Amino acid sequence: MLRMTVTIPGDLTERVMQVLSDSTAVSTLAVIRGAAVRPAGDVVHADVAREGANALIDRLRELGVHERGTLQVEPVTTWISRAGFEADEETPGSSADAVVWAQVAQRSYDDSELNWTYLSFMSLATLIAGIAIVLDSQILVIGAMVLGPEFGAIAALGVALVRRRPLLLAVAARALVIGFGVAIVVTCLAGLVGRALGWVTLKDITGPRPATGFIYAPDQWSFIVAILAAAAGVLSLTSAKLGGLSGVFISVTTIPAAGNVGLGLAFGAWAEVWGSSLQLVLNIVGMAVAGWATLALQGAVWSRVPAPRRSHARLSHHIHADPPPSTH
Repeated sequence: MLRMTVTIPGDLTERVMQVLSDSTAVSTLAVIRGAAVRPAGDVVHADVAREGANALIDRLRELGVHERGTLQVEPVTTWISRAGFEADEETPGSSADAVVWAQVAQRSYDDSELNWTYLSFMSLATLIAGIAIVLDSQILVIGAMVLGPEFGAIAALGVALVRRRPLLLAVAARALVIGFGVAIVVTCLAGLVGRALGWVTLKDITGPRPATGFIYAPDQWSFIVAILAAAAGVLSLTSAKLGGLSGVFISVTTIPAAGNVGLGLAFGAWAEVWGSSLQLVLNIVGMAVAGWATLALQGAVWSRVPAPRRSHARLSHHIHADPPPSTH
C-alpha cells in the first residue's frame, strides 16, 4: 500500500479527486480544503494499492499536478483496512512485483548524485580493498564491497536506458567515471606512501595471492556473476522486498578491482592494472546490461500477470468472517 499526498491549487482539486475516486486501486480518499500555503490551495490524501500507482501517477501528471503543485508517494509499511484489502485484491498484478517508476527514477537520481559523501565512500571502500589486496584478506575484500556505493549509479544506467532519460544516463555515468577515478587516484597515492615507508612492496602486489587473485584475473564467470547479481539487485530495488541487496554488494568485484588498479599504478605493475581494469569494465557493463534487461522485462510483463484471485464467494466469506491481513 502507498500513500499519495497531492498539494495543488484549488482549481485542480475537483479533477484530481475525480481521477482518484474513479480508480479501484484507491481505498481511502480525503481532501483538506485551503490547507496548502505554497501553492495556495488544497491537500489531497489517498491510499493506493501499489499495483495501481503507475496509472494514477501518469493521470495526475497529465493534469499538470507536478508543474503546479506537488505529488508525494510514500510506502505504508503497516495498515489495517478492509477497504485497503479489497483494493489490493481487485487491482491487477501483485504488489511485490509492481514497479513504481516514479520511485525508481527518484532513487536513481539520489543514488547517482556526485557529492562529497559519495566520493568519500568510494575512496574509503577502495582504500580498504587496497589493504585487502596487500594482506590477501577475503574478509576485507567483502567489507570493501559492502561499503562501496557504486551499485546505485550502475542500476541508474539501466533505469535511464529503459525510461529513455538521457539526463539520468549522463548523471550516472559521470558519478561512476569520476567516482572510480578519484578512488583510484586516492588509492594510488596511498600506495606510494606505503611504498616510501616500506610497508608495501612490489611482491605484495604481484606475488601469489590465493584469496584475492580473482580480482585481476577476469573470466567468463566474472561477467555471469555480474549479470546475475545486477538482476537480483534491480529486483530488490524496484520491488517491495529489499533483502537481496547485501548479496549483490558482495558478489561483484568493482571496488576491489579499482583498488588493485590504484596499487598497480603506484608500483608500475601493469599486468595488474590491465587485468583489474578489464575486471572493472566487465562488471560495470554486465551489471548495466542486466539492470536494463531486468527493468525492461518487469515493465513489459508484470501488469499482464494478475495475482491469483479467489472466487467472489470465498473472498466475501473471508472478508466477513476473518480480519484482513494488516501488514504488507
